Amino acid sequence: MSRMRTLFRGGRVHTPADPSATALLVDGDTIAWLGPDADAPTRAGGGVDRVVDLDGALVTPAFVDAHVHTTATGLTLRGLNLAGTRSRQQVLDAVAAHAATLPPDAIVIGHGWDESGWADQTTPSAVELDRAGGGRAVYLSRTCVHAALVSSKLLTDAVKVTAGYDSSGWLRRDAHHLVREVAYGSVSRAQIVDAQRAALTHAASLGIASVHECGGPGTSGEDDFVAAMSHGLWLPEVYGLWGEPNAAAKAKELGAVGAAGDLYADGALGARTAHLSSAYLDGRDERGQRVDEHGHGYLTAGQVTEHVVDCVRHGMQGGFHAIGDQAIVTVLDGFAGAAKQVGVERIRAGRHRIEHVELLDKQAIARLVDFGIVASVQPAFDRLWGGERGMYAQRLGKARSLASNPIGALAGVGVLLAFGSDSPVTDLDPWGSCRAAMRHHNPVQRIGAKAAFAAHTRGGWRAVGIDDEGVLNPGWSATFAVWDTADDISEVLHTDSNPQARVTVLRGRPIHSRQEPR
Repeated sequence: MSRMRTLFRGGRVHTPADPSATALLVDGDTIAWLGPDADAPTRAGGGVDRVVDLDGALVTPAFVDAHVHTTATGLTLRGLNLAGTRSRQQVLDAVAAHAATLPPDAIVIGHGWDESGWADQTTPSAVELDRAGGGRAVYLSRTCVHAALVSSKLLTDAVKVTAGYDSSGWLRRDAHHLVREVAYGSVSRAQIVDAQRAALTHAASLGIASVHECGGPGTSGEDDFVAAMSHGLWLPEVYGLWGEPNAAAKAKELGAVGAAGDLYADGALGARTAHLSSAYLDGRDERGQRVDEHGHGYLTAGQVTEHVVDCVRHGMQGGFHAIGDQAIVTVLDGFAGAAKQVGVERIRAGRHRIEHVELLDKQAIARLVDFGIVASVQPAFDRLWGGERGMYAQRLGKARSLASNPIGALAGVGVLLAFGSDSPVTDLDPWGSCRAAMRHHNPVQRIGAKAAFAAHTRGGWRAVGIDDEGVLNPGWSATFAVWDTADDISEVLHTDSNPQARVTVLRGRPIHSRQEPR
């Protein structure tokens, strides 16, 4: 079968190959040529089959979102999104309105509440959710997805004896994982597939050509995980990371590229389960009394070592979720133990990764460099919760808040950065994530437009071991987005508005088209 050769001309092409490029020739799945319109191949002499007039539009590499939960994102897009609620009563009203559309035996699943920004941070109780849900079971994950508010029907005897249980219905740790499994177990296969396709279609419309799906026990089931990687050629490419200890062989069998992602070394700052060396400032017990709370570590350094060695021996990328400084130290100590067993060069060659890495000092950053670890980070975390008055300041104090998410320090010493959203924790919004990295609350931690854009494009590919994607170069993959702007990326990122993707192309295949190019 002959390959279609399409010339895109009359635009502005973001490429290191030729700063003056206004055109590119796509031959099948590959970029065959880049340059100015005047030098472009022609139908007559250059074997061009089709010409697309860009009308001055910007062409860039497509984005990669390096941390996504596809099913949860789709369910949030399709269903009960609580991100806009500003009080306990607004949550209850939203639950009641949504529950009224469901069958009597359905579980009400919602996501996105964040009490840290409410004037009164009192959250709905299990009894109040009973009434709002019309007697249905109700599961409402906090924006961080490391805690949930649930109704009485989900507070079973098994949950009540599990770590993280609270009679108010605010569940964390193992109690939350147990209830989440029940709630998501009520979602049918058809609903899962629909939700995943909705999430991936939305991602493509934002110029995202690939996502890293983070699954594992406590996050999503095996069937859900495998389904996310099975949607064919006409949606963004999904790279799976399966987060289960000492399960590199299983991850490979499931089709994952890594035994990584949401392999929890700790929880999250919003849920006060991220593992800290110094206590949270606002820790409270079930009665609201101040407690000396440090979060929770799910792994020991020895367990980290075992997992990393298992990954090395199976030729798999390994990785962990680690947010608090104590959790990060534990993970790095585990890498040090693994290096003693298999050698530091084999560790570095694995390009292992840590998700989030929010609270770490210079010594920890230096150890990331030593082990060649990828930092999979979410700049929107600082935008939403950082600074002197956000949720991090409530939990940690101003100094620790401003020191969190040290993107500039990581970039400054050459740590490989891969940007993502952790959707539905934050919205799929790659342009916004780049801006968040450029506008970090702490000026010391800001990076430039080109570095931010690279972290959300090529960085995502490199984070899964693919080094020849994410840049528009002759001979490289034809994976790009066409935007309805004539500005370059720096000009776009210094505004407050996002251009719209006219077309998103993955290896020569259009996975999104807002309008048929002329």
